[in-house]
Amino acid sequence: MIAVVSGPPGSGKSTLAHALAERVGIPAIIRDEIKQGMVAATVPRDGDFDDLDIPVLHVFFDVLTVLARGGVSAVAEAAFQDKLWRPALIGLAELAQIRIIHCTAPQHVLYDRITYRVEHDPHRRAHNDTGLIAEIATGTRSADSFVPVKMDVEQMTVDTTDGYNPGLDAIARFVTTPGR
Repeated sequence: MIAVVSGPPGSGKSTLAHALAERVGIPAIIRDEIKQGMVAATVPRDGDFDDLDIPVLHVFFDVLTVLARGGVSAVAEAAFQDKLWRPALIGLAELAQIRIIHCTAPQHVLYDRITYRVEHDPHRRAHNDTGLIAEIATGTRSADSFVPVKMDVEQMTVDTTDGYNPGLDAIARFVTTPGR
């Protein structure tokens, strides 16, 4: 089982993925944490790290593939958008059952969360969150521009505005109940 946690930036994906993985006792594979690890291994530089996005995508799916082939369930978290991510997820679905959890929250909540993490998390320098804040503030980017993965698998939407709706127990049951 691969529980895919997706949603626009700031929607609470990483927080939910970690909480869900802990609740059900499986590893969480977080795309942004892999990128942060790549940034930590590079020579310090100014500017963004967008050139690492494709290598991160490959490492992310390589890790998930190794786990699926080994019979290891996992929570996989990233801003999975349909065009870029669906092809790799289709390949992964040949090895494991996929369930998708879409995180949502209102635009102002996303903006506040992204702003907070820019100010408080030095590891976020790997992700160009400052540019994202500017795009949201000017209206050139919104939660509505996020295109979720469309696959014929079980899916659940979770509102992360204030905790989780549905709650974490219901999300854990969605992930762990066999034969859905």
